Amino acid sequence: MAQGLARFGETQQRLLRQLLQAGAAGSAVETLCERLRISHNAVRQHLTALIGRGVVERAASQPTGGRPQARFALTAEGRELFPRNYGAIAGALLSQLHARLGEAEVATMLQELGTTVAATQPALQPDDAPDGLARALAQRLDALGYEALPARHGDEWQVEAFNCVFHALARQHPQVCKFDLAYMEAATGRRIHHMECIVRGGHVCRFRIGAPRGARNDESGDG
Repeated sequence: MAQGLARFGETQQRLLRQLLQAGAAGSAVETLCERLRISHNAVRQHLTALIGRGVVERAASQPTGGRPQARFALTAEGRELFPRNYGAIAGALLSQLHARLGEAEVATMLQELGTTVAATQPALQPDDAPDGLARALAQRLDALGYEALPARHGDEWQVEAFNCVFHALARQHPQVCKFDLAYMEAATGRRIHHMECIVRGGHVCRFRIGAPRGARNDESGDG
């Protein structure tokens, strides 16, 4: 699945950029027609499609002295389509933490952060199918941008993530993977074993779902 604006055609990308510039007040159809140099009907069709995808919404109408002027604005999801360069800041922050606290302490902090983030989200609701938990976890990771899918390996279901969202950061600071593992363990209540890693040259990041946390005789199985 394409990420960000790449999920949309050229005209819709231009329309979304216009709405970003318009801010919370949004923009009228007539203004979008003028800026994009396309017809009123075309703008309306694109807006309807974008509303259906959850990235555009109706904003408060603007009084005109006559019939109120309908306006459209980006949703919170729509604003997230635009790239944000968190990587450079996060990398600098981790470097500072590593220099001051040391590798072990930073790894502990990342584990605690993963657990905290998972606690803010609804509990997973896996069904009773053999792949139920793997599918539920993959869906949760996919929503975060990991492009994850359940995958059969031998007699068990695992989770494969094709997009390491921390790839550049993890190459510089491998401890970042502690966040992923802690997040998944808190979300599932199971031990998670990192069987394959993109940063370490793997084709995917592959995770095996182990026994419930606290259970004995749960083999390590880490790659």
